[in-house]
Amino acid sequence: MPVLAQLLAAVAARSVEVVDLTAPLSERTPVLRLPEPFANTVPFSRREISRYDERGPAWYWNDLEMGEHVGTHFDAPVHWATGRDGEDVSQVAPQRLVAPAAVLDVSARAAADPDFLLEAEHVRDWEGEHGPLPEGGWLLLRTGWNARAGDQDAFLNADERGPHTPGVSAACARWLAEETPLIGLGVETVGTDAGAAHGFDPPFPCHSYFLGAGKYGLTQLRNLDRLPALGAVLIAGPLPIVAGSGGPARVLALVER
Repeated sequence: MPVLAQLLAAVAARSVEVVDLTAPLSERTPVLRLPEPFANTVPFSRREISRYDERGPAWYWNDLEMGEHVGTHFDAPVHWATGRDGEDVSQVAPQRLVAPAAVLDVSARAAADPDFLLEAEHVRDWEGEHGPLPEGGWLLLRTGWNARAGDQDAFLNADERGPHTPGVSAACARWLAEETPLIGLGVETVGTDAGAAHGFDPPFPCHSYFLGAGKYGLTQLRNLDRLPALGAVLIAGPLPIVAGSGGPARVLALVER
């Protein structure tokens, strides 16, 4: 049987499960808030064009307004100054949107400390148990943060000192981006960087190092608890916005059961 036919048969038989890693997109979707004097994205909103009425008797549709980086979305290299000469989201090769995934679970640590930072030693410990990071694959950081996604304030978790959300240390971000075979980093939080990353050196190191290395980011993922530590295949489908710094994405995982 051809390989694709085998895959379709496995999906139909549910021996391969399709897991949706995408957060539902609505007016309640949490959005990143930057402090003054920086400009902020608009949240998701919609305006009804017609709904089976005199404006259009047989159809329903809407106009949408949203930023490129709202909800579950894909960061292209050109999103960051270090990747300014790199790809925009429409230029990402389709074969790079299908890749193996490694899931590193730090949810217990993040529950105990919302400012938890992943270090290289944590990744090496994971490799000691599961094997090397996948060539051309994604590292998906499971923090449990998606449980807060229904509440903007809880999701951003900010106080007078700024947001408190888990992420990756500057040293680990550089190591992952420059010395491992990964293609990108995926997270459950509002951005690939920790809440306190504005104060790191460099600021926002996951953006700086990954996008500067021509790699990618995925944010506001969910259902990472339904994936194995190793073995899932991730399919990321961002809108191919010409000259786009990123775009909303439907992200799926294929998991053998």
